[in-house]
Amino acid sequence: MTAFVRSPQKITRRDPRLRVVAGNPLDVGQLAKEIAGHDAVLSAIGVRPPQAFRPHSVVGECAASTVAAMTKTGLDRIAIVSAAVLFPARGITFAFFRWLLKHISRDLETAEDIVRSTPFDWTIVRPPRLTNNPDAKFRVMRDALPSNGTVASFRSVAAFMVDAVEQRSHVRELVGLAR
Repeated sequence: MTAFVRSPQKITRRDPRLRVVAGNPLDVGQLAKEIAGHDAVLSAIGVRPPQAFRPHSVVGECAASTVAAMTKTGLDRIAIVSAAVLFPARGITFAFFRWLLKHISRDLETAEDIVRSTPFDWTIVRPPRLTNNPDAKFRVMRDALPSNGTVASFRSVAAFMVDAVEQRSHVRELVGLAR
């Protein structure tokens, strides 16, 4: 497994099966070199505050470069992390977060559109607020957030994505994931 990351110092877990590579996710050539020979791409590109609250296109641009690198190498399986705020749920809470996260939402929608427009076997996972809880339990629902789903751990999202690509499940599906 190769972790292609912008900030390798943030990867503190060590495992002999994990290779950490620092790189630019916008560099198609560099991405293609690192994903060649792998079975799938798991993409968890994100934008942190304060940039998340300003207009940006980082996630969409990274999705485009990832798709280009996958096309170049013949890789056809991808799972990406998006956000539950994109579900058409109603209520004051969702309305508030849609307003607050309008810039990241636009960027995530662009990334989703790019991935969905490919012939690849894709999975898009939309978790709600992410936590550092060590618990990997989760519930998933196709095209919606599971009822009363308000949080998910980073670990549960990662576990779901690995399971989905290894089992080739949730292919060409958008799923909500929550604890």
